[in-house]
Amino acid sequence: MDKRRILIVDGNPELLTLLQGVLCELGHDVVATGNRDEAVGREDLEDFDLIISDLTDEAEGGVQILSELQRKRLLVPIVVSSEEAHQHGIVKAFKLGAANFLRRPYDEDELRTIVEKTLGYKLRFVDDLKVLPFVHEKIEFELPSDLSLMNGVLHYLQERVVQLGVIRPDRSNLFVALDEAFVNAVKHGNKNDPQKLVRITAELSAKEARFTIEDEGDGFDINEIPNPLDPANLFKTSGRGVLLIYNIMDEVRYNERGNRLTMIKRPEGSFESDLINALKPDDISATNS
Repeated sequence: MDKRRILIVDGNPELLTLLQGVLCELGHDVVATGNRDEAVGREDLEDFDLIISDLTDEAEGGVQILSELQRKRLLVPIVVSSEEAHQHGIVKAFKLGAANFLRRPYDEDELRTIVEKTLGYKLRFVDDLKVLPFVHEKIEFELPSDLSLMNGVLHYLQERVVQLGVIRPDRSNLFVALDEAFVNAVKHGNKNDPQKLVRITAELSAKEARFTIEDEGDGFDINEIPNPLDPANLFKTSGRGVLLIYNIMDEVRYNERGNRLTMIKRPEGSFESDLINALKPDDISATNS
């Protein structure tokens, strides 16, 4: 991966040093600080490709930078890090647009994977929005159970949703939900059997992005996994992906068999989606007359 500029904000000196060391080893330009106010007040926040910020016991701990980026409309993805005690803060961070989260204590492999994925999904915006209110896309994939195909598919779908203004690439964690759903279909549904297919359907418009992911496995009973709406289960291996999906997407449904998942993401009132919604046909006609 190319060298990127990363800001780390963590009040624990030992963890701050650990994060800094791992990311420097990956070849990134890392700025590390334990002073949250100093980080929020930086004038060069938009120059970073990624920010990693810890959550704290404070009411707004860990989300100040997210709020500041929203206020300034800066395009920088944020990964939050948290111990189990701050599980509700994770959910709040997701609602504010955190790109992903790191469980503490850190696992270096997980850290590398999440950082690489987050940096990899930093996409550009579309310049011309006028045609987007009229666009309705249906995209279908029929893939063998091969995780090596995942990144290409997710990049493509993420970019289409960005172009329709449903999400902002720097602030969205949509790729996390898509990633988890695809991995679950391949590993848990089809048991990594390359003879079994994963079918992905995306129905996209400026109003919503609807994804259906179906595998050829035996399915499962969602009631048998930890409650996906309980943030405490973020720290459990079983069902963690389903919990992330429920907290990221606006609507989630499984079929009775449990081998088909439907997820819906709607615009979050971003600057881009507001522009698209404002460009109704009557407005466009008036503009062009």
